[in-house]
Order: sequence, then C-alpha cells, then structure tokens
Amino acid sequence: MVLTLYGNPISTCTKRVAVVLHEKKAHFEFIVLDFAKGEHKAPEFLEKQPFGQVPYLDDDGFIIYESRAISRYIAEKYAGQGRELIPKDLKNKALFEQAASIETSNFDPYVSGIVFEKLLKGLQPNEEIVKAHTEKLEGKLAAYDKILASHKYLAGDEPTLADLFHLPYGARLLAAGNSSIDKFPNVKRWWDDLTSEPSWKVVAEGVSAVSY
Repeated sequence: MVLTLYGNPISTCTKRVAVVLHEKKAHFEFIVLDFAKGEHKAPEFLEKQPFGQVPYLDDDGFIIYESRAISRYIAEKYAGQGRELIPKDLKNKALFEQAASIETSNFDPYVSGIVFEKLLKGLQPNEEIVKAHTEKLEGKLAAYDKILASHKYLAGDEPTLADLFHLPYGARLLAAGNSSIDKFPNVKRWWDDLTSEPSWKVVAEGVSAVSY
C-alpha cells in the first residue's frame, strides 16, 4: 500500500515530513485537510490524531503522528533508497541525535515564537516578545556558528534529518522579516546549502502527492 500523508500544503510540520519523503524518494498520496472547515478537528480525524494537529501518516493501517517521529520512521523504512538521513554507525548516530535535540531545544522554540507573533497571530505582533525571542535565537545561532565552523552540517559533513528539521520554520522566519541567520557566516552557508536542496525546492511552495 502507498503511504498516505494527511496534512495541509502550507503547514510547517507537513512540509517537514514531505521533505523527508522526497529525500527518500518514497511514493506517497497526500490528503489535504481544510483548516477553514475544521477538518483537523473532526471526530474521524481525532480518532487517528487525538491532538487535532497535522500531519499524520498512514502506512497500510499503521498510524503515526508528530512530524519528527514520522520523519524518523520514513528514514528507517526506506533506509536503502535515497540519501541516508540517520547514520548507522553508533557514534555518528549519537551525533545525529545530539543535533536533533539541538533543533528541538535551541531553534524551534524561538523561531516558532517569532513566526507566531509576526505571521500567525492575526493581530498586531507584540514586538517586545519578538525582540526577546530574537535575542535568544541569536545567542543560540552563535553556538550553531561554532559547530558549523568545523563541519558542513550539524552532525558532520553530510546532512541528516536534524538539518532538514530546520527548514520549514527557518523559511518562515525569513518570511517574517527576520535576518538573524544572515548574521552568522557559517550558519548562513549551512542555510544556503540546505535551501538549495531539490527536495526543499519541491516542497517550499506547498505539498502534493508524488510518485517516483
């Protein structure tokens, strides 16, 4: 059975999964949930995803949600095709997990906070909150810059899921008018490399079903 991704084309978390599907050259169907109609809160959706959030993946009846967990599942299910996104060597895998934790703890909270205020809130943004998040983010990006001074990506010289996880919210950070990434040369080089990947170029404007 073909993988089926349930989500929304503009959802950051849906895009996170879609990038990985493209990297692994995995054929998938895409079912669009209409946020305006509240389809992600409908009883039949909540049976699969009890938090009423997108996306979730259906693999022949196996249901998994949370974009990072889905991405890990895809990377391991299709380990033999596309780019290796989770290292097999124990120490390299540990470095990957370290990098994945860095994204979750030191990037996502601040970037998502800025994006919410500037793009998603629907009201006048609280610029004090934006400033506070930006200051914290730039402190974290200074550490990123040190890490990326010694190798191309966060876990070594090849990209992993940990790098790809940054893409959807990082892109929205730029759309929110924040230029923090540009202030750190190694981060900027890393970001330019990531956003040049064909998988991201396909997904950046939206998500659709694909067959390889």
